[in-house]
Amino acid sequence: MKILLLGKNGQVGWELQRSLAVLGDVVALDFDTPGPWQADFTRPQALGPMLRQIAPQVVVNAAAHTAVDRAESEPELVHTINAEAPGVLAREAAALGATLVHYSTDYVFDGSGDRPRAEDAPTGPLSVYGRTKLAGEEAIRASGCRHLILRTSWVYAARGGNFAKTMLRLAAERDALTVIDDQVGAPTGADLLADVTAHALRALQQRPDLGGTYHCVAAGETTWFGYARHVVEWGRGHGHPVKVAPDAIRPVPTSAYPTPARRPLNSRLDTTKLRAAFGLHLPHWRVGVERMLAEVLAGHDGA
Repeated sequence: MKILLLGKNGQVGWELQRSLAVLGDVVALDFDTPGPWQADFTRPQALGPMLRQIAPQVVVNAAAHTAVDRAESEPELVHTINAEAPGVLAREAAALGATLVHYSTDYVFDGSGDRPRAEDAPTGPLSVYGRTKLAGEEAIRASGCRHLILRTSWVYAARGGNFAKTMLRLAAERDALTVIDDQVGAPTGADLLADVTAHALRALQQRPDLGGTYHCVAAGETTWFGYARHVVEWGRGHGHPVKVAPDAIRPVPTSAYPTPARRPLNSRLDTTKLRAAFGLHLPHWRVGVERMLAEVLAGHDGA
């Protein structure tokens, strides 16, 4: 099986290079890949000829414009990358008879309420990022291609920057921290998303009827404040230099940190459908975060 992976250098794309390797031959591209092919999502018209030349059985799209605040000032570019380009991929996948895997986000919802959203819950994005990701989903579904859309939230990885690394660094430098405590979600590792993708793709080869839209996040829930407190205390207990006292990490509302893009307060996603369809167990968010922290501290990777 030939698999085309787009966005190979992002957090999820990097992990997908590992997880997809056991399923077949992976052609992994990014916007600046040397050679004849690039995954330049600012030029959707170039994606079709590329797909036809490579002729994969599976296309995995991990590319996106994810700078949520910057997106508010460049909506046309974001729409091209997050909506138009996935639509082109979907139409080409349909013509090739290929399966398309695509990643979406809790930002397609309005963040109201306090219960986890199911896949068929009404959408209502609050930002350019959320609206363009929803438009990308709709283009894929409209194409008629075999597809798997995985909505996720609060993604992190050991590679590159992330919230937990930032909290460890600030905890070593400052006497006090203030962290938002009215947004609720589940920190989800890029490695978990990549592993679920590989499991699901293998199942889809046997059961194409399992295609569709699914929610994929780690189990449990927390706020950014709870997340920060857990990270700092884990670091304190594992020899990382921590200056801030336990009672000096203070909760604040979202309104304390105004941003160009509105964030959903409720990022809870119901994973019942995914777990039942593919027979998966999703570990608690703390398991993945602690494993990532151990990897970061062992490698002194920018923490």
